[in-house]
Amino acid sequence: MLPKPLLGWKSVPFLERPYTTIALISFLILLSVVLYQVTIIQWQSPLFYIGGMLLVMLNLLPYFIITEYTLYETEIVIRYAFVKITRKYSDFGCFYKDKKGLMLSTFKMPRRLDAFRGQSLRFSKDAAELPELLEILKTKIGKEY
Repeated sequence: MLPKPLLGWKSVPFLERPYTTIALISFLILLSVVLYQVTIIQWQSPLFYIGGMLLVMLNLLPYFIITEYTLYETEIVIRYAFVKITRKYSDFGCFYKDKKGLMLSTFKMPRRLDAFRGQSLRFSKDAAELPELLEILKTKIGKEY
């Protein structure tokens, strides 16, 4: 039997931010045309085109897929389309708000390495989960900046 979640929500940036999505897709189309011109027309190397576009798309993949966040008594579970990340509250030393959500830091104070070592929790469009999320994190992690 699975434990009962304390809080759960979904984030879908692709649908929640239509202007950003339009700008991003326009940029990707422009980038693909420019890369096509340079790599295939001028260099005659389709592998560079495929590799470059693949790297860009893999880097932007979290923006296009649904992310499901679930907070349990002892851990946080984050589910992407094919990936499940489980992190214990004890892994984190503090948390703080950023532009689109909360950053859980592995350090006792915010650091520049948080983007690599910490865990980002994106809010849903209306951020209805924010008050309850802050209360849970204050009791489980403690330090808020």
